[in-house]
Amino acid sequence: MREVYSGQGTALRYDGPFQLLVATVLSAQCTDDQVNRVTPVLFGRFPDARALASAQPGEVEQIIHSTGFFRQKARSIQAIARALDDRFNGRVPTSMEDLTSLPGVGRKTANLVRGLAFGLPGLIVDTHFRRVANRLGLAATLDPTKIEMAVADLLPAEQWTDFSNALIWHGRRFCLARAPRCANCPALADCPYGRAQIG
Repeated sequence: MREVYSGQGTALRYDGPFQLLVATVLSAQCTDDQVNRVTPVLFGRFPDARALASAQPGEVEQIIHSTGFFRQKARSIQAIARALDDRFNGRVPTSMEDLTSLPGVGRKTANLVRGLAFGLPGLIVDTHFRRVANRLGLAATLDPTKIEMAVADLLPAEQWTDFSNALIWHGRRFCLARAPRCANCPALADCPYGRAQIG
């Protein structure tokens, strides 16, 4: 399956770790396409952590309004920007410990930034990854941390990010939450769930 999605990273468009981190926060409960419409305006106006941290909340809310939950997201990205400016000299840290110390940043976001912005090993357990991993029998839990640890035991670290991207894209294209396309699935031979669906 990794061969099918080889070389495909995130659908979010970004320039550097700061933009990826903010875009990832904005992508919660929102499509990547919609985030990609908003971020050029946001980063054109507030290009770095210091600028975003000192922005008027109302202006940030107006720019990101179409991503949904805009008040909460504005508070989140500004809190992250302040933490970056205050504690990390405006730069996004690379360690899991430092990334998850940022307000509202969990392991999924930290692994995404580590894997895609810094080229470090990261298993990005989003809703697609969780669904596909369970259907493939790689995990038997809905707990993202437990899924991450289970899959980490199966693969060398240098494959984690590419594998994550493959599962995420597969979840978007074939292994849908409702009406999965099992009959045409490139992973059908390895998927107990899919084989059961098509009898």
